[in-house]
Amino acid sequence: MNHVVVFGGGTGLSCLLSGLKLFPVDVTTVITVSDNGSSTGVLKKELDIPAVGDIGKVLISMANVDEDFIRLLRYRFSRDGSLKNHPVRNIMLAALINLKGNLTEATRYMCHLLNINGTVLPLTEEVVELVGESEDHVRDFYGEEEVSQNIRHITRLSYDHEIHINQEIVEKIKEADLIIFSSGSLYTSILPHLIVDDVVNAIAQSTAPILYVCNLVTQPGETDRYNVSDHLQVLNQYLRSRKVDIVIANNSQIDDNVRKHYLVTEGKTVVNLDRGLVEQTGAEIIEDDVFCIDDGKIRHDALKTAFLIFSYLMARSNQRLTPQFTDERRCLKTAK
Repeated sequence: MNHVVVFGGGTGLSCLLSGLKLFPVDVTTVITVSDNGSSTGVLKKELDIPAVGDIGKVLISMANVDEDFIRLLRYRFSRDGSLKNHPVRNIMLAALINLKGNLTEATRYMCHLLNINGTVLPLTEEVVELVGESEDHVRDFYGEEEVSQNIRHITRLSYDHEIHINQEIVEKIKEADLIIFSSGSLYTSILPHLIVDDVVNAIAQSTAPILYVCNLVTQPGETDRYNVSDHLQVLNQYLRSRKVDIVIANNSQIDDNVRKHYLVTEGKTVVNLDRGLVEQTGAEIIEDDVFCIDDGKIRHDALKTAFLIFSYLMARSNQRLTPQFTDERRCLKTAK
């Protein structure tokens, strides 16, 4: 079975994993824990724990339990009071951190409870904040929310202190047949993995190809007017000695009414596949109609995207096996 390591956070990662779990692939998911918004930010501050929100979303996307259990985990308290806006999954993870001693073990127990096939790992056990250093070096933007809103003024991303990552992540990267960066917020869900030297160094030493599932739409403040090649150039800059080897990109037209709605209501535009500039980065393009409209929102078609990844893995496995079979036939002929 092929071993895959997926980096990401947020809705894009959850969508991808809901498709990948349907295929015979051993998936390790690594998730950022620097979010500081909504319920996650409140629990992080009040309980002095890493951000649990993205981990909770990922656990639901990979779960193999009945729908009532999923609905329970998704349930968000709406009445006024101390629990308002907190989803049950976040409260469970916060409680398990105390019971199990750390977020990794809390997540491992949740994986057991939800009958998840695969491994889910937080990037670090530490309480961390994302920091964006300004171009004039006069002020820093502190926390994911500020960073996301001020990317145009930021020249460098870092954490508020040097962090130590789970060493199991390094081991999983060494074993990987494919390294994936999911779609999602480029600067606040994907790059937070690549500002950690241990992660970048482990990827540099890996022989596994790197695949990026490119975003379908831009994110206001972060990736305004970005095409596919722009996303790749940013990733390649942070990967340093490695480069993205394969990119999955949408090549189908999205309905004009949906595009206009996104632009007017959210300030988002569709990410265009600029093939010529992508090819200049050296990345192989896997292009297809990979989007769907879910409740009026543009989303990756989870099943189709996962199928494209699985197909790539199978094709690569066959390429690796072919020389071996050829050598075996040659030996048989010689023996005759």
